[in-house]
This record gives sequence, structure tokens and C-alpha cells, in this order.
Amino acid sequence: MDAAFTAEQDAIRRTLNELLIAGVAGERRRELWHRLAEGLERAPLSPPLLATAVLAAPLIAALGSEEQRATLLPDIAAGRSSAALAVSGGALSVALGLTGDNTDGGWAGGGRSGGVQARRGEKGWVLYGQAEQVLDGHGADLLLVAAHTGGFARGRVLLFLVRAKDAVGLARVRQAAAEDARPQATLQLRYVEGELLGSGEGVAEALGAVGRAVAAVLAVEAVGAAERLLAGAAARAGGRARLAEVYAAVEAARSAAYRTVWHPADVGGGALALAQGLEALRAAAGEAMRGGGGDGVREAQGCFARVAGDEVLFGPVERLRAWAVEVSGVFGRTGGDGVTGTKEAV
Repeated sequence: MDAAFTAEQDAIRRTLNELLIAGVAGERRRELWHRLAEGLERAPLSPPLLATAVLAAPLIAALGSEEQRATLLPDIAAGRSSAALAVSGGALSVALGLTGDNTDGGWAGGGRSGGVQARRGEKGWVLYGQAEQVLDGHGADLLLVAAHTGGFARGRVLLFLVRAKDAVGLARVRQAAAEDARPQATLQLRYVEGELLGSGEGVAEALGAVGRAVAAVLAVEAVGAAERLLAGAAARAGGRARLAEVYAAVEAARSAAYRTVWHPADVGGGALALAQGLEALRAAAGEAMRGGGGDGVREAQGCFARVAGDEVLFGPVERLRAWAVEVSGVFGRTGGDGVTGTKEAV
């Protein structure tokens, strides 16, 4: 695998970094989203980048009907609409196949396990229940809600579209969080009308593919942040041996991140890359804190908050590593179909 960037790729990186650094503050975030979406003519690269462009839009593209794709994706791509994936509290990492097998649907709750349930009403599907820790769920225009259907014993998990602005019976509460943590919300649905996404087939496979994409994005993001912190710490500090260890961890995380980008079908690779990226960022933030300096300390504190929040949403480092080992076959098991992390005995 050749991970070297071309001259054109380096130029794109420099231009994008300059734009992002200039536009991350306060009210300029939504403006930045629109500028990037219109300029690149792709899914919005904004504060809701992860929720909209990495989680929700690929699911609509993979599972939605032709009409749903034609109706929803152009507005998302132009930055006129944002979206969020709502999964029962604490289960997102399993739903995405990052910390467990997502094929049995138990992660969605339903039946006797709470979560969100769906049943057919007079005019179509209605949803009821609650989902916590919904990334950017407080302000998303469109919600993709994972709901358990069909009763406890014979049920399955489907994804439903809820247009938040017009949804009667929907309550959204933004959760308290550190300033630099990813914003989350609790959703309460009281017989909210929902539209089935596509035919209802292929949900676990699509979620697994999205999970690997999310892991790659987060791993690359973590490596970039760790690199910045380490550069600042090296400019101020005298503990070169300790910095060398952190540098080695960051470079190892970079290699893992690049590998999962180059090999998106590797189930365990995404989880492992995310684990290494988060660990490297935490180590670099620790060195930045020790080195002192106002801006470096503030950035390090923000990175600590981001790592903690990402572990809540996408799985603690130890669980990410354990699942990567489980599906890799290192200790006598293999990773099934390479999509969702289904296990088979060797």
C-alpha cells in the first residue's frame, strides 16, 4: 500500500485546512457547511459532517427507494438539509458493527427491551419509544430511526424516515456536554409517523458498511489532531524520549487509519484503526497538557473531551480492540461475511 499523497492531494489538504481553521468558530459553522457543500457539490462537510454525510446519507443511498433518494439526497448534497441516525441509547457501536455482531437486531431494543418500536397504523407506520445519544439529533431536519417491528419473538429492525419539522409527537432535548464534544440529543417519539426506508432489506449490511466508514473518518481525524498536539508539545518540551514514544503511537495509528481507508471491507480493521487513533490522540493530548502553554492546553482539553465522547458513542478502546480480534480469527474465529461481523467457528 502506497500511502504517499500526490502533489494535487497535498494542495487540496492545504486549502481545506485553511478553510476549516478559519470557519470553525461559532455562527460561522453553518455558513462553512453551505460553502463547502456548494463548492464541492457533495454531501455537506460541516459541523454535522459525521451525522449527515457519513452516517445518514450513505444509508439513504444504499437502502432508500429511487423516489426517496431523488427526493432527499439533492438537498443533503447542497447543504440545505441535515440528517441524523437515531439508535436506542448506548447501542450505536454495535449497530454499526464496531463492537459486536449487528445481525440479530437485539441492539435496537423493542419488545421487552425498550428502545424504539414501530407498528402499522391507519395511515402507515407509527413509531414510539426513546433514543438517547443521537449525534446531532437536536437540530437535524431528517431523522433515520432504527425501530424494532413485529413483536418480541419474531421481530426485526427496520429504518424509518422522520421529517422532524412536521413530526407530531416528536420531542428532542439536547444533552449537556463539554464544549468540544460532539452534540447529542435524546429523542422521544409518541406515535410519530414514519416512512419505511426502502424495502426494509439489507439493514445490517448497510449499517456495517457505514460503521467502517465512520471508523475510518474518526481514525483519520484523531491522527490529524494528535499530530498537531504533538508538534506543539515538541516545540515547547524537553522530554524527547517520552515524545518519541507518542510519535511512534501516532505513526502507528496513521498506518492503521490509512489501511482501513484502502481496505474498506475489512471488518476488524476499522475498529482497530479507531481504537489506535483514539489512544494516540489521548497520549498526544497528555503531552500537550504537560508541556503547558495556553492554546496547547485548551486544545488538549478539547481533545480529551472529544475522545471521551467518541468512546461513549462508538465504543471504548478496549471493546473496539476486542471485537477487532474476535472477527480477525486470531484466536480461532473468523469474521463471517466481511460485512457485518457475523462469526463462525473455525
